[in-house]
Amino acid sequence: MTGWTWEYEGYDPAEARLRESLCTLGNGYFATRGALPECSADEVHYPGTYVAGCYNRLTSEVSGRRVENEDLVNLPNWLPLRFRLPDGPWIGPDTAVVLDHREILHLASGLLERLTRFDLGGGRALAVRQERLVHMADPHLAALRTEFTAERYSGPLEVEASLDGTVTNAGVARYRDLDGRHLTHVHGGSATPGTVWLRCRTRTSDIRIALASRLLTDAPVSSRRESGRAVQHTRLHLVPGRTATVDKLVALHTSRDPAISDPLHAAVDRVGRVTGLEELTGSHRTAWGQLWRRAELDVPGEAGTILRLHLFHVLQTLSPHTADLDVGVPARGLHGEAYRGHVFWDELFVLPYLNLHFPEVSRALLHYRYRRLERARTAARDAGRRGAMYPWQSGSDGREEAQKVHLNPRSGRWVPDHSHLQHHVGSAIAYNVWQYCEASGDTEFLHTEGAEMLLQISRFWADAAEYDPHLGRHRIRGVVGPDEYHDAYPGADRPGLDDNAYTNVTAAWVLAHTLDVLRALPEPRRRELDERTGLDGGELELWEEVSRTLHVPFHEGLISQFEGYGELAELDWPAYRRRYGDIRRLDRILEAEGDTVNRYQASKQADVLMLGYLFSPAELQGLFGRLGHALDERTWRRSVDHYLHRTSHGSTLSGLVHGWVLARDRRAEAWSFCQEALQGDIADIQGGTTGEGIHLGAMAGTLDLVQRGLPGLETRNGALRLNPVPLPELSSYGFTIRYHGHWGVRLRLERGRLEIAVPPSGPAPIDVRLPDRTARLQPGETGHLPLTD
Repeated sequence: MTGWTWEYEGYDPAEARLRESLCTLGNGYFATRGALPECSADEVHYPGTYVAGCYNRLTSEVSGRRVENEDLVNLPNWLPLRFRLPDGPWIGPDTAVVLDHREILHLASGLLERLTRFDLGGGRALAVRQERLVHMADPHLAALRTEFTAERYSGPLEVEASLDGTVTNAGVARYRDLDGRHLTHVHGGSATPGTVWLRCRTRTSDIRIALASRLLTDAPVSSRRESGRAVQHTRLHLVPGRTATVDKLVALHTSRDPAISDPLHAAVDRVGRVTGLEELTGSHRTAWGQLWRRAELDVPGEAGTILRLHLFHVLQTLSPHTADLDVGVPARGLHGEAYRGHVFWDELFVLPYLNLHFPEVSRALLHYRYRRLERARTAARDAGRRGAMYPWQSGSDGREEAQKVHLNPRSGRWVPDHSHLQHHVGSAIAYNVWQYCEASGDTEFLHTEGAEMLLQISRFWADAAEYDPHLGRHRIRGVVGPDEYHDAYPGADRPGLDDNAYTNVTAAWVLAHTLDVLRALPEPRRRELDERTGLDGGELELWEEVSRTLHVPFHEGLISQFEGYGELAELDWPAYRRRYGDIRRLDRILEAEGDTVNRYQASKQADVLMLGYLFSPAELQGLFGRLGHALDERTWRRSVDHYLHRTSHGSTLSGLVHGWVLARDRRAEAWSFCQEALQGDIADIQGGTTGEGIHLGAMAGTLDLVQRGLPGLETRNGALRLNPVPLPELSSYGFTIRYHGHWGVRLRLERGRLEIAVPPSGPAPIDVRLPDRTARLQPGETGHLPLTD
């Protein structure tokens, strides 16, 4: 790695899928994995192209039962371009001797470069250089340039380019027993000379998809149709020292796109209007340059390069083009088929970063949730509840997409999946509404869609809370917390846990903040909302009461993850580490042994400690105080210690959260967790999962760790609040944010000093609040504030 490139040297089949994920190119509308264009999908390679929000639902037979799943669809592959000597086999890294191989991801320009030399025998060699882009300025375009150079021979080279509609969803091994044939009515043809097209549709969602491809080269180009493919062919004449170039320009449209009537006509027309690759590359570089300016990040060393890679993939998944789409935050990006492309709570780790750079994207992602509010209300009614019960996994229309069963690859058994009981996803949505509005100053959204979502989520929590006269408190029963390992009590005949601390505390926060929002609404809007939702004063009184009386369990002077947690057995952690080495997926290990993690004080990822991720120490103390508990520093530290030693970190989010929490008072330990979060995908620490798609929440979370976590940055009550906790390994860095209409507020932390520069074009002064003082900075002013450690 260097500051602006990510490079792989040598061809290694075992690393192919990891590289393909990390070399994915996208623009927020669609993305294509970094597979080599001459390679088809097999056990080594997996080309895949995914359009944001393009889902399809299929039913499969699994262990004698019918299982329905909705998947982000693998669309026709636009990459294929293969080559060979006349009458010879197709040349590729698995069929020919590879003399040299390099793949270079150029982060600044969003280009993927590939350089390979193949041994053709008899002292001959063929050098292949390729450069590809998925266009960041025009979200419907992509291009591939291939340059061939003969070494020590002259002669013809056959080149075949195609659009391949025979693809299926087969990128995740444990899903392969499920039906992955999402495309139907695949037809191809030719348009103008040099241009071919392919169209198809999804089997049940009936989304029409069209691709058009132009091949530009000095040699004649012919075309033909095959079953499920549109093929172009050319024959180059190679001469040593002279490079022959083939450019492939591609356009992609679907029937979900606005302002088109026919995806096929739109794709053919769009690709036909491109004058050449140089035109595309120039505007593509300009668009990427604009993104990097808005998301400026200056972190030194290896950490800085990894953070830049993380930012690159966040921007490819959620770019300004996303603001025009009806999509959520796909947990694994647009980089593969893991989690079926579903939307979880990962936006909790993504939107706080976007809020301060691309608030229009955050707003669009919250609109995705608002458009599915009625579906969430329907789910609540079906469960016998009021308000809105958002799904743990969401896809096209907001119904619950969580599996009923999932495969344990270690035991080969299908086991029940109760993750749909993670109702805390509603609190995450409410938290993001609040954070977005605080960071952007968007009171219009807060008073309209935001207020309505907050109201219905609060209504659900107030209705779910049952009063226990013995405790004198309200309780929320039958849920699953962020930990995910614990989904039932040992030996229980029903799933779910009672009084998950994270769930109850965040529910109390939602109720309290919703009351604040309702009190601050302009009177006409408040009257409209009351009429629209049937809200009355008695309901608000209940919310106030529940927000102060939700039960938070404790044991041995520390916060219990849920009621009864302290009665669970202790796990022999050293023994399991000796026996299995990597025990991140402890739940699978124990299930394969005929045991269950429900019996032990063992967590997959941060649960109680997530509270320290969402809320500053002062805010968390205030929340517990509202609930009638004195959360002093000693209690919180004891809680951190307890869970720190009982967490297997089976999620890439876990190291991030632990690093964030520990940065406040245990900096030496914090950096090791920060390192794990940085290395999560590039080192594939989850053991093969990155090849199925990146972990977008963890990537965005590392950016937010630098942006908000270490500076202690909060956007609250109309001010920028900072309480920096510089780590020795990361004590000097800078970044730019967009705040309340100010484009390009620059912050820089040096040892013992904070510098804030407000751009001269800003609309108003910015109030900056440190623990020991307050400063007001006018547009065009730079503040130099000494820090106390």
